[in-house]
Amino acid sequence: MSSLVAKRYVKALMSRDDRDNVYNELLSISTAYSDNKFLSIIESSDVKSSDKVELIISFVKKCTATTTNLIKLLDENKRLNIIPDIVKQMQIALAEINNTYTGIVYTNDKLSNDIMSKIQDSFAKKFNASLTLSQEVCDYNGIKVDIEGLGVEIAFSKDRLKSQMINHILKAV
Repeated sequence: MSSLVAKRYVKALMSRDDRDNVYNELLSISTAYSDNKFLSIIESSDVKSSDKVELIISFVKKCTATTTNLIKLLDENKRLNIIPDIVKQMQIALAEINNTYTGIVYTNDKLSNDIMSKIQDSFAKKFNASLTLSQEVCDYNGIKVDIEGLGVEIAFSKDRLKSQMINHILKAV
């Protein structure tokens, strides 16, 4: 629900000339939302809303008028908790505008930088976009590439290949 509301704010922000500055400021503010003490202050009914606004604005050294007005508007509508959602939606919208995306490669073994760059270059050429891939080593038995902004998820699983080969052999017999 909050992401739907955040999209409305992002739609308005994306039409502004200072959208990159607003995004950077909101990004620095959103890091505070991972702190439980900060969240308790924001969600507290004992703290005045003007104090909450001042606290949030204090995370940015020189806050633009657009960001300040956005935070005040969010406070008036009791939506200060959606700032991380706004940042995420702005990141997606800016990625589309700039044609730059990030993705994650999941494997159970660490891949060399050479292989990672080949995968990255191949996907960048395929989708005609600037792409940055990072690697996450996990218990996935194969390789999986997930590029969220493009809606791409490609996976190759050793277990699935093995079961398909067994089924194929059984059908042939």
